[in-house]
Amino acid sequence: MDDLLNISWNSTGRIVLTAAGIYLAVIIFTRIAGKRSFSKMSSFDFAMTVAIGSLLATTILSSTVSLTQGIIGLAAVYTLQLGAALFRRFKVIQKLMDNAPLLLMDGDEILYKNLRKARVTEGDLRAKLREANVIRLEQVRAVVFETTGDISVLHTEEDNTKLENWLLKDVQRGNGPES
Repeated sequence: MDDLLNISWNSTGRIVLTAAGIYLAVIIFTRIAGKRSFSKMSSFDFAMTVAIGSLLATTILSSTVSLTQGIIGLAAVYTLQLGAALFRRFKVIQKLMDNAPLLLMDGDEILYKNLRKARVTEGDLRAKLREANVIRLEQVRAVVFETTGDISVLHTEEDNTKLENWLLKDVQRGNGPES
């Protein structure tokens, strides 16, 4: 039990200084790379966030990883993220890197085949509809399982409002409800 609480002033100082240094490095790299660094627009963005967190923790708490090594690791991850963002401008690369969004509801029709494909339950769908303040299924114009894993609910209070096709341009539609 004594080992759990035993920490020297030397190691405490190292942790505090390393935390300040690596935190400053993250701020600088994020300012250089832009806000996209921590967005949730693709699975690669999620991987970036996890990698940064892991690098921070390892650099701060591990006495075998120096601040310089942590900063080099950060630079590598930010460079990979920038490279991925640049290459995603090409449709072929974007299709390889990103999942396509998937239509879960087409108007008030639930697409059960797509729910199964996305591994989304009816309960998950109902929760998202409630979260979006949908009170009648007739209000729903579309529900989309986004590339990030988020679910977007497009709805309106007005019964005659039509959804613009441009909003669903890259969305996989599937082949009907098939319950």
